[in-house]
Amino acid sequence: MPFSPVLIVIVVLAFYLLSSIKVLNEYERAVVFRLGKLLAEPKGPGVIFVFAPIDKMVRVSLRTVVMDVPPQDVITRDNVSVKVNAVVYFRVMDPRRAIVEVESYHYATSQLAQTTLRSVLGQVEMDDLLSERDRLNLQLQQILDQHTDPWGVKVSSVEVKHVDLPPDMQRAMARQAEAEREKRAKIIHAAGELEASEKLAQAAGVIATEPMSITLRYLQTLTEIASEKNSTIIFPLPIELIHLFSNKK
Repeated sequence: MPFSPVLIVIVVLAFYLLSSIKVLNEYERAVVFRLGKLLAEPKGPGVIFVFAPIDKMVRVSLRTVVMDVPPQDVITRDNVSVKVNAVVYFRVMDPRRAIVEVESYHYATSQLAQTTLRSVLGQVEMDDLLSERDRLNLQLQQILDQHTDPWGVKVSSVEVKHVDLPPDMQRAMARQAEAEREKRAKIIHAAGELEASEKLAQAAGVIATEPMSITLRYLQTLTEIASEKNSTIIFPLPIELIHLFSNKK
């Protein structure tokens, strides 16, 4: 039994209407072009109707995108060659500009992040690259946010993840750290010697006031040595003790 033309038209219209229904999630917006002209406001979330081929819809996610910046070869200001990679956090604030003002905002942001990373880190020295991460991250974020603002993209954060040093530079930094530790050890040892000498000078002043105190000190030292019975003790005779006996005579 052949189908009637009316039934065929109804089926085609129903299929066309079903295909025109689009569902957008809470974090999505639709930028719609009608006959090539951009509509005033992005649509969504919820159910919207897009009538092809009159309308063309582009989905845009409003969630924060985490983008890894590939390792970049950077030559620092003091001519040290390193590999640096980073991560960029950004999100679309204006879906209309993100689609109209740039061909691919994700690719454009990625390329801009790579060039900015090489440019900024190439102007600092190696020590600053390792010790001033917070300042460099903030500087990178401000530069990227300034350049992506016309695209309706907001760069919220940039973090330098890893700095890959060449082996010879790692050995040089290890020697530098070892020398710094030795310097601190020598300074601490010298300070201890100075404090000990001051205490010995004070002790000598106390002993000088009482001549018999040096004799007691000798006897105490002899008692401490005598506890070890596996050695022969040669103990000097204090001059003060001889003077003591001579004075009695």
